[in-house]
Amino acid sequence: MSTYTFHTIPKTVCLELSGTPVLAASLQGSHWRVKASWAGLLIDVIVGEELSKRRRLALRARFAERALCKSAVLAEARARDLKMGDVGFRFMDFKALLSFIVISEITENLIVKDNSPDIPEVIDRLFTDIVNINRESMADIQDAQIEEMAVNLWNWAVTKRVDFVITEEQKAKLRHVACKLVHMCEGSAASEEAIRRQIFMNMRTGKGWVDVGNAIVADEFFQAAMAGLEQLYVKLMQRSSTEAHATMPKIAVERDLFKVLSYQAESAIAQEDFQRASTCVLRCKDMLMRVPRMAGSLHSLCYNFGVETYQKNKYEESSFWLSQSYDIGKMDESSVEPEMLAKVLRLLATTYLDWDDREYYDKAISAVNLANKEHLNPAGLFLKVKILLKGRTADEELLEAAMEILYLDMSLDFCLNIAKLLVDHERESVGFRFLKIICEHFKSSENIGKAQLLHIHMLLQKKEELLAKEKIEKIIIDHQTGSQLTTELVPCLHNILWKKAAESFEVQDYADALHWYYCSLRFYAFDQMDLDLAKLQRNMASCYLLLEQVEKAKEAVKEAERYDPTNIFTQFYIFKIAILERNSEKALQAITALENLLTAKEQEENDILTDKGSTVMLLSLAAQFALENEQQIVAGKALEYLAQYSEDPQQVLTALKYLFRLVLPNIPQIPESENKKKEMNRLLTCLNTALLKLAQYFDGELLTSDSRTNEAHWFRKIAWNLAVQCDKDPVTMREFFILSYKLSQFCPSDQVILIAQKTCLLMAAAVDLEQGRKASTTFEQVMLLNRALQQIHKCRDIWNLLKETGDFSDDPCETLLLLYEFEVKAKLNDPLLDSFLESVWGLPHLESKTLETIASLAMEMPAYYPSIALKALKKALLLHKKKESIDVLKYSKCVRSLVNLLVPDGAPSAVFHPLEEVWGYFEDALGLISRTEGYPETEILWLMIKSWNTGIFMYNRSKYVSAERWCELALRFLDHLGSLKTIYETQMNVLYSELAEAVDKKKGSLLHEE
Repeated sequence: MSTYTFHTIPKTVCLELSGTPVLAASLQGSHWRVKASWAGLLIDVIVGEELSKRRRLALRARFAERALCKSAVLAEARARDLKMGDVGFRFMDFKALLSFIVISEITENLIVKDNSPDIPEVIDRLFTDIVNINRESMADIQDAQIEEMAVNLWNWAVTKRVDFVITEEQKAKLRHVACKLVHMCEGSAASEEAIRRQIFMNMRTGKGWVDVGNAIVADEFFQAAMAGLEQLYVKLMQRSSTEAHATMPKIAVERDLFKVLSYQAESAIAQEDFQRASTCVLRCKDMLMRVPRMAGSLHSLCYNFGVETYQKNKYEESSFWLSQSYDIGKMDESSVEPEMLAKVLRLLATTYLDWDDREYYDKAISAVNLANKEHLNPAGLFLKVKILLKGRTADEELLEAAMEILYLDMSLDFCLNIAKLLVDHERESVGFRFLKIICEHFKSSENIGKAQLLHIHMLLQKKEELLAKEKIEKIIIDHQTGSQLTTELVPCLHNILWKKAAESFEVQDYADALHWYYCSLRFYAFDQMDLDLAKLQRNMASCYLLLEQVEKAKEAVKEAERYDPTNIFTQFYIFKIAILERNSEKALQAITALENLLTAKEQEENDILTDKGSTVMLLSLAAQFALENEQQIVAGKALEYLAQYSEDPQQVLTALKYLFRLVLPNIPQIPESENKKKEMNRLLTCLNTALLKLAQYFDGELLTSDSRTNEAHWFRKIAWNLAVQCDKDPVTMREFFILSYKLSQFCPSDQVILIAQKTCLLMAAAVDLEQGRKASTTFEQVMLLNRALQQIHKCRDIWNLLKETGDFSDDPCETLLLLYEFEVKAKLNDPLLDSFLESVWGLPHLESKTLETIASLAMEMPAYYPSIALKALKKALLLHKKKESIDVLKYSKCVRSLVNLLVPDGAPSAVFHPLEEVWGYFEDALGLISRTEGYPETEILWLMIKSWNTGIFMYNRSKYVSAERWCELALRFLDHLGSLKTIYETQMNVLYSELAEAVDKKKGSLLHEE
């Protein structure tokens, strides 16, 4: 179905309309035709799709017709310079006409399609638009049309429907619209029927608004109804020839007047206007002689007012309304039952009592006596005793009033309530005397036990414990000899005894508590299986433990376990006794049982509280009890479970602190074994829990800033210390360092924290790299290397921040990050490796050791970048040479690496690296050996052998000159050998002689060598 979308007139259009007099001045008679075309535009803007095309055309035609009829008026307006205000007035007339047509269209659609989901919106639109309608703007619309629309709308609102229900407020709005439409048809010549209809509609509309809480709007319709009644009364008097002839119509008018006045009273009460409400009701009361049948409704109305004002503690107003309700009810006893009159009087007495029990005591007692006289009711008798207690009545008078209740054959329960009321108001002597009389009066009743239990309860309440114990002993004996309490009363007795035992327990009188529990135990049969019996045994065990009677406690717990073995409290007491007996194994079993009960998917439902919170509480108590008794292993397990299952972050963090304090001192003493690994994994889990709870704290802002920082610092240091102790287990060490880093993120980023974070990430990256080198599969290696790269990037960010806080020129972090990242990229065959190295080569203060490490990593499998290695080694060698004092040891190693790369074992790579370049490195080394001391003899020997082998290789390639040259170089190195010279000198000279002779022979047979 189509929906109604209402648009407002744009301000620009309104301004253009207001400006049309300029056009009118020049167009004269054409002015209204221009105006009519503008009207057509406005109709489309406001109505849009709501009106059918036919109706829009009709509306345009109607407006044009009215426009042509007014051409003469406009001509005169042109002559006196038409004012904008006049145009605005006619525009408002047009808007009112337009709103009426829209309402008419909506009403028709509402009635035809009464189950649309858009109905609430449509009703609100109707209620809003009715304000814009006035009768003057619709002079050409007949009253009958408007009345028909109003009646249809009214009937639709009050019709009951199954598929769609409108609210009472929506009904009130529809009645409001219908009423307003009918008001437009009012006139001095309205018929009696029309006036009666208007009165009825105004009354119902006003009542509807009162019922939905809008009394101010309701008053408008009530006033209209009063005006209609006056108009109707005048008409009736005018057409009545005699007084007798006018009686019946006058009564009908007065009945409606009565209703309107009562509705106005409701409206006034809603607006808390007591003066207006009372005036209306008193007028209604005066009219009851003429309309006596309305007494019942006025009686109920006043009673309801009394209840409402009483609930608001307006006792003076409430007493007025209740008094009026009673007086009016007495006027028509045929329709108001005595029970209702008594009810009114009881509430009136209660009102006086609550208002001021001293000043209005006499009125309260008179009201309740009158209520009991009207209709005797237990509530009235109870209220009378209550009022007498407020008035400090003598004991004899109170007892007389109580005895009167007994003589009226009231029930045992009611009599007991009276006795309890007397005792509760500190009239013990009267209460206990009356209770004895009750017991004697109802001694043959099967429910006499109720009186006995109440007597015991009140004795205990008044600290008469000896008398109470005597009566309990008598009940126990009677119970065991056949005169048993009813099944319903036994639990009541248990409750009395347990409550008294709990009171004794609270004041640490455990022996007395045991006495009361033992009394309760005597009511249980020997073979009875009851969960409450298990609870009783646990309570007794608790008392025995506090009295240090462990054996008796043990027996009680054993009984509790027999009845309810899976109860958490049963396991807790088993745990406590095991701790006291120094039985750690059994205590651990009990703790594990508690944990199992906590994680069980389904727990047996019984009266014992077995929720997670209770179990966690018991774990906390168990840990505390074990610590107090120096059972550290058991305490550690309890703390671990507590941290695992508690939902309180602060409790978790506290438990973990205690756990670490217990465990950490023993860690160094544990030998490297599977047990130590398990213990470390356990501590890792605990630290992860601490991390999680700290995160919850930060999200919820549960801790102050200082508290959060202190907690994070504490656990960060614990993780660091544990990492240091895992030097033989690098994987676990990495996990602790990562945890320390994560925990440190909850601390302020000062220099100390930044240094710690940097170190943690460096260590984690180093472990990942080492594990990546050892990885058995490519997938594992790639995973480890990528993870290392992530730590490297985080560490670099921290390092950049750290450098801003001070001088860290001696810190090797920059170099390590460079080497770690190069290793990862090289082994992952990163295509951006060359661009990464471009930035490396340009770094200032790049040390030779770093370059040598780059060279080594470039050739470490799976990486293979010989060109990078050569470039790095050349740069390193150059740095060695530039130093004022060359470190011959480092220089020798660098030369060896470079030469080994240029001339690998086997055959020299002559194609890529000319031997002339290699020769230069040998010459440089030889020169340094000649000039300085301390060149490692093994390195000289290596250079000698390398040059000799190169010469032999050249000889085999028929390059005799080069061969002789390289062999001579070897002999030059031989001259610089120390202790090793004697070993190689003879052999080298012989070999060289043979080589020289062979070379001479070859030279003669060859024309050219190279």
